[in-house]
Amino acid sequence: RPTQHAAFWWSPNSQMLAFLRFDDSPVPTFPLFRADGVHGELEMERYPKAGDPNPNVKLGIVHLKSKKIVWVDAQGDSKQYIAWPFWEPDSKRLFFQWMNRGQDEIRIYSANPESGKITKIYTEKNPAWVEWFTDLYIFKDNSGFLLRSPKDGWYHLYYLDMLGNLKKRLTKGEYTVKSIELVNEENKQVYFTANLGDNLETHLFKVGLDGKGLKRLTKYRGNHSVKVSPKGSYFIDTYSNINQPARMELFDSSGRSLELLGDRKLPIMDEYDLAKVELFKIPSGDGYDLPAIWYLPPDFDQNKKYPVIISIYGGPGSGTVEDRFPYWLGSYYLAQNGIIIMAVDHRGSGHFGKKGERLMHRNLGKWEMHDYIAAVKWLRKKPFIDPKRIGITGGSYGGYVTCMALTYGADYFTHGIAQYSVTDWRLYDTIYTERYMDTPEENPKGYEFGSVLTHADKYKGHLLITHGTMDDNVHMQNTIQFIDLLEDMDKDFELMIYPNQRHGIGGLKRKHAMREALEFWFKHFLGKKFEPSAE
Repeated sequence: RPTQHAAFWWSPNSQMLAFLRFDDSPVPTFPLFRADGVHGELEMERYPKAGDPNPNVKLGIVHLKSKKIVWVDAQGDSKQYIAWPFWEPDSKRLFFQWMNRGQDEIRIYSANPESGKITKIYTEKNPAWVEWFTDLYIFKDNSGFLLRSPKDGWYHLYYLDMLGNLKKRLTKGEYTVKSIELVNEENKQVYFTANLGDNLETHLFKVGLDGKGLKRLTKYRGNHSVKVSPKGSYFIDTYSNINQPARMELFDSSGRSLELLGDRKLPIMDEYDLAKVELFKIPSGDGYDLPAIWYLPPDFDQNKKYPVIISIYGGPGSGTVEDRFPYWLGSYYLAQNGIIIMAVDHRGSGHFGKKGERLMHRNLGKWEMHDYIAAVKWLRKKPFIDPKRIGITGGSYGGYVTCMALTYGADYFTHGIAQYSVTDWRLYDTIYTERYMDTPEENPKGYEFGSVLTHADKYKGHLLITHGTMDDNVHMQNTIQFIDLLEDMDKDFELMIYPNQRHGIGGLKRKHAMREALEFWFKHFLGKKFEPSAE
């Protein structure tokens, strides 16, 4: 996705084009059926599920003047991956990355564009999994390259020479460098974003290539998304926190404000009685304090009993709890109607670095459920929480977690909406699933426990399941196999199918899906019908 689905890369001198050639013939096909018209239409896609053969991939370089193609001496197949090329600034070498099928070792190679011969530059290993270097920066003077790596347990910046030897470590500590925003080679400074200071916030920093002079440039509390000018003299900062809608402001390199460019908070907002938003932490019971946020009804009363909806995603390294104003205002609406809206991040969400994430290795489902159940146990101790109305909702990986919550965790969660969910990791793709789980053959017990189908007999409560029929990411096969078991067990659930929708529900059907979700919560949590406004 970060490549915008491109598989070709122009050389800086515009004389060569590197590209990946894919041979999908070893990959099994999967049918997607479109039920339009009289006879319908069958769409066949190549899709390698966990343990299946992968495509055969070759990296080539086209020389435009001679029209010659040079093939690099490496390939990707069912034993290995190649990806993420980066050209040297002078176009003399092409860098690319290699990863083994088990995804616990990554290498950076350089390739000669004339001969295709390769030289190993750098190697990194991790007992759990490694990640692609998607923002590797090569210095224009060929003095080295900048690497953002989690090799010490947290993502940090490393300055290496062109042979892969460490020249200088630029950042260190129990925080995450999230992105490289600019490298100013003239002034020998790197601008980057990180959650240093508070892991629920993101700020812009700069540091010298000698590792000295670390300075935070953004001043306001919250999360900052920045665009730094080419020489680092200015930056445009879009920032917000849980109480402040986004503002866009122009700053100079010292962090001094020059111009307010926009403010999403209009005066009319002060006229609304909005939910009270709070950030806090929930003890996991075994050493992790889980970040959490909730939206309390404006007229919150400690003496009343409130239902709760926990909104989650839950994938490895994919936390959702931040000190940021929400993009979607539905949480405020539901809180205004008397429902507490909440989000919690588990130990593998990225807040605790690789120490927390690696616990998920070969164990998808285990620690998510442990920590979300710990959150429900914490909620149950609150006198204002109704234990008979504890809901959970999410899509994709969040749908998987929701299905697990209403099966494996059914003694704690009472209601849920699961959207386009994975229900068995054997049904999902190779590169994502095997990164965390290895293959089904290598980890049968992990796949067995991590499958919603394994726990289907424990299902109870009320679950609304939604899926698009043409979902080419998480196949509707996941939902079909789950409801097949629920029906054979004579379990009660709700199902909403969206014809011809891919992964996620869009267009006119998105409005329908949102209304269905509101009607579900109003019916089960408030005992009344949802009445949409005329507008």
